[in-house]
Amino acid sequence: MTRIPCGNIRQQTARYARNTGAALAALGLLAGCASGPNANPRDPLEPLNRSVSNFNEGVDKVLLKPVATAYREVTPGVVRTGVNNFFGNLGDAWSFVNSVLQLKGQNAAENFMRFSFNTVFGFAGVLDIASEMNIERHKEDFGQTLGRWGVPAGPYVVLPIFGPSTLRDTVALPVDTRGDIVRHVDHVPTRNSLYALWAVDKRATLLRASSVLDEAALDKYSFTRDVYLQLRRSEIYDGKDPADGKDPGDSTSPPAK
Repeated sequence: MTRIPCGNIRQQTARYARNTGAALAALGLLAGCASGPNANPRDPLEPLNRSVSNFNEGVDKVLLKPVATAYREVTPGVVRTGVNNFFGNLGDAWSFVNSVLQLKGQNAAENFMRFSFNTVFGFAGVLDIASEMNIERHKEDFGQTLGRWGVPAGPYVVLPIFGPSTLRDTVALPVDTRGDIVRHVDHVPTRNSLYALWAVDKRATLLRASSVLDEAALDKYSFTRDVYLQLRRSEIYDGKDPADGKDPGDSTSPPAK
C-alpha cells in the first residue's frame, strides 16, 4: 500500500503533546527507574506504574466495584443491555471518524451505517439494530490512528483512574476526549450523569473478568500490562501481524508502513 503523507496528523500530535508537556516530561525523567534482568523493556516506568495501579485498585475496591455490583444486581438485564448499546452507539461515531483517518473504507462505511441505523431506528442506540443486520462494529480511537501512521507506542503507562495506556495513547487522549459526543452535551448535570452511568456500565461489564483475575495466582499488574499491550497491538494491525513481525511500539522497530 502506498504510504499517504501524514504531516498534518503528526503536527496535531505534536500540538497535543505540548498541551500535556508537563506530564510527559515527568514520564521521560522517570524512564530509567526500572532496571534489572527481569525488567520489561516496554515498561521502564514499572515502579511508578505499580504505585498508580495500586491507587486505582484502591479506588475500584472502595467505589467502582461496589457501585457496579449493585447496578448489576438491581438493574434488569434488558435495561443494562440498552445502556451498553447506547454508549456503544456513541462510540461508533468516533470510530467512524478514526476509520476515515486511517483510510479504512469498509470499516468507515460499516461504522457509519451502524451509527445511522441505531440512532434513527434503535431509539438513539438503545436497540442494536445494526448487529441484527450483521453490520460489524469496528472500534477505532485516535491512538490507533497514530499507530496506523507509524507513531510508536512508547513505554507502557498506567494513568490514574483511566488505567492501562501507552505514551502514544496518553498523547491521543485529549483528541479522543474531544471526539466524545457526551462531552458536547451543554447541560452539565446531564453530561456528568451520563459519564457516571458510562463508568458504572463499563465496570459492570468487567465484573466477571476481574473476579477471575482476583482468584488466580497471578501478578495482576504484569498480567494486565501484557494483555493490554497485546490487545493494542492486535487492534493496530486488525488482528494481523505486520509482514516484518516487528511491533511499532518497540523502540528498536521501524515505524509501521
